Amino acid sequence: MLRRYLKYGLAGGLGLGTINTWVKLHNENYDINSLVVVRTGRSMITACQIGLLYKTKLYAKNLDKTTDEYKQLRSEVHQMAANKLLQLCRSNKGIFVKVGQHIGAMDYILPSEYVQTLRILHSDAPINPINMIYKIIKEDLKVEATDIFDEFVAEPLGAASLAQVHKAKLKDGTEVAVKVQHSFVRNNIDVDIQCMEFMVKTMSWVFPDFQMDWLVKMTKKNIYNELDFKHEASNAEKLAMLFKDYKWLKIPKVYWDYTTERVLVMEYVDGGLVNNLNYIKEHNIDPYDLSKKLGDLYSHMIFVHGFVHGDPHSGNIVVQKKPNDKEVTIYLLDHGLYGVLTDEFRFDYSQFWLSIMHRDFNKMKIYAKKLGINEDLYFLFAAMVTGRPWDTIKKGIDRTKPGETEKEQFQLHVPNLINDVSHCLETMDPQTLIVLKTNDLVRSLEYMLGTHERMCGLTVMTKCCLQTVNTGNIRNSKSTLDRMCVRLRNFYTMVTYYFYTILLDVRFKFLL
Repeated sequence: MLRRYLKYGLAGGLGLGTINTWVKLHNENYDINSLVVVRTGRSMITACQIGLLYKTKLYAKNLDKTTDEYKQLRSEVHQMAANKLLQLCRSNKGIFVKVGQHIGAMDYILPSEYVQTLRILHSDAPINPINMIYKIIKEDLKVEATDIFDEFVAEPLGAASLAQVHKAKLKDGTEVAVKVQHSFVRNNIDVDIQCMEFMVKTMSWVFPDFQMDWLVKMTKKNIYNELDFKHEASNAEKLAMLFKDYKWLKIPKVYWDYTTERVLVMEYVDGGLVNNLNYIKEHNIDPYDLSKKLGDLYSHMIFVHGFVHGDPHSGNIVVQKKPNDKEVTIYLLDHGLYGVLTDEFRFDYSQFWLSIMHRDFNKMKIYAKKLGINEDLYFLFAAMVTGRPWDTIKKGIDRTKPGETEKEQFQLHVPNLINDVSHCLETMDPQTLIVLKTNDLVRSLEYMLGTHERMCGLTVMTKCCLQTVNTGNIRNSKSTLDRMCVRLRNFYTMVTYYFYTILLDVRFKFLL
């Protein structure tokens, strides 16, 4: 592995590639962080520094892992390592910011020191100067930006790991949002992935509990699609078609005449981000109704359609309610990352969720195994999926409201189970990874809106699970009589569900 990095980072970086890069640096104000040798060297140094932190400050002490002294020291080392990782993400940008944002969203899986530190990347992504934005538009659309836009606001509406978005106005007066890819991303992608692999292998060697190969695999699988904005535009139109009956859901229109792999022009959306609590209050938006709609949307994505928006953080969800509107409108942005789930996966995952709801531990083991989880760790997988402690799951997640103390308890125990968590993430069906990410992000939105105690999405999630299982049972029936029996059982199940939702709603209103 080291030999490969020397080849790409030093031999290539200090050869003709570096000479060409220095020419760009002087002629085009090229960013020095785009140098292969700089990015590779910085990544290798950071990996070694983090490894030494754990080796010298934690493992060399030979402390009893059950003592408070060890736990306190472990937390301090986690924090120091997380700070170094944050610094690397900010310096290398691009895919490093993307991965850092992913880590910052995994509240229920990774140590809180990493999560809290890297979460800042959701609102602190790099920004390209406006002249670079115009340059990319000209390269891709073969015309000057002024030939397309009457107005183009230099200050971006927002910046993400791979791109930034500007407000503009077309020649016909239409207001649009223009998403332009960061100039440094494409040229560095292959080397950056190799850097990530090196870091993960190094940290896994010095810190055996740290197994993050799954994160590299998922990034490698998805990143090239995310870099193609035409692919993103197609995803947006597909989702709009799947949910065309959801009158409160809007997907911004794509202007294909001005869309390329690096430039995406969409309908401009006015409103407030879903985490803008002042906007929600000022426009009389019911946070419980908002949470219920989001739960409905993502439950149908996961369990019914198998087409899952993989990045539902607050910056990608805009809410709007005008004075005469009866209900809130939700705009879903950024359609670069989607998970496509097979019928078999959705059936097994739905069965696993229903076994949790019914507290059927035997079925939990069966369907956890089908999803790639060691049956001895089914209890941990259930906790990862629900974001609830195992003690709560045993009592019934529909019987106990979640709270901040429960979340703190969960995160307190994560460091003690990190090896088992890593094992689950390494062996589970890859489709599960994007579902877990989506679950974590939706849960974080519920906590932010203050609606987590009502668990607004639980009833619709149960309904979607039942719908998927019922469809699967009919599909697997071998005769007409079998199908009739299945349909009768399905009818009984749905009637039972109807009364269950009424009871559950009353119960949580009473608990609150």
